[in-house]
Amino acid sequence: MNFSELGKFFDEHDNYLILTHKNPDGDTLGCGFALCSYLREIGKKVNVVNNDNFPARYDFLYEGYEPLDIEYETVIAVDIADTQLLGDGLSEYAKEGCIDLCIDHHISNKFYAKQTYLDGEASAACLVLYEFLKSCNANISNHVAKCLYTGIATDTGCFKFENTTPKAHMAAAELMTYDIDFARINRLMFDIKSQGRLAVEQAVLSNIEYYSDGQCAMIVLTKELMESCGVEEAEFDGLASMPLQIAGVRIGITVKQRDTDVFKLSVRTAEGVDACEFCAYFNGGGHIRAAGCEIVGSLEDVKAKVIAHVEKTLEH
Repeated sequence: MNFSELGKFFDEHDNYLILTHKNPDGDTLGCGFALCSYLREIGKKVNVVNNDNFPARYDFLYEGYEPLDIEYETVIAVDIADTQLLGDGLSEYAKEGCIDLCIDHHISNKFYAKQTYLDGEASAACLVLYEFLKSCNANISNHVAKCLYTGIATDTGCFKFENTTPKAHMAAAELMTYDIDFARINRLMFDIKSQGRLAVEQAVLSNIEYYSDGQCAMIVLTKELMESCGVEEAEFDGLASMPLQIAGVRIGITVKQRDTDVFKLSVRTAEGVDACEFCAYFNGGGHIRAAGCEIVGSLEDVKAKVIAHVEKTLEH
């Protein structure tokens, strides 16, 4: 699928439902709401949904958004590599043939949609959407620019991660010309922390675990710990990068409890270790330096499986 075909798809369809992934981040929400705004501007009826609702920390992306009364005809997934990432609340769309289009940048995409536009080299799904809008000379409003900038900035770690490309920098620079308050966005996304978030960081850093002669660092977020800090799910964004900040660490792992015996792994790696390949072992995926997966079992069993795979990975 190319940009011309993508534009034709939007022209020929209407009554859209845009799906964003569970535990939403700036890229899936930025892409979802930017696409929603663009489609509404060209006369389409569109809504955006998420399994976990819309976090308050991203509320500047939702300004002016009101869901419409729509009988859905067209379903689009953005920044979603696998239908498992939809969440239980949107599981009805995980059935084969339910999703008409996927716009993504994950090399681990399962190609579950009827049609897929995938750019595995793009830093963010928002970068893919930005390049599409530029290709068809679409009007980019201030709100759309704000959404797209947020997705690119957050998925590149404010342009620090290895997935940052010249295209990402150039797109961000162009989006800044749309009079967006980029400094405020960066401060909200990367600098502002609640007291609860600081309590979480203090707790996990005081109990960080090291394996493989210090080449692996792991932090664990139990439901008890998260609930005791009294912060919403989105407050935990960014914690996954903390273990890799430690000198000598090649694999940084964050284990977050989602249910009694369900744990989400967020894996970050240094040069020479493929995070996507690491998580694929547990039926997950993502990018070379950042990936994730879910593992079922007790915390002790999950940690044992992960540590064993870490040791095997670092042997090579």
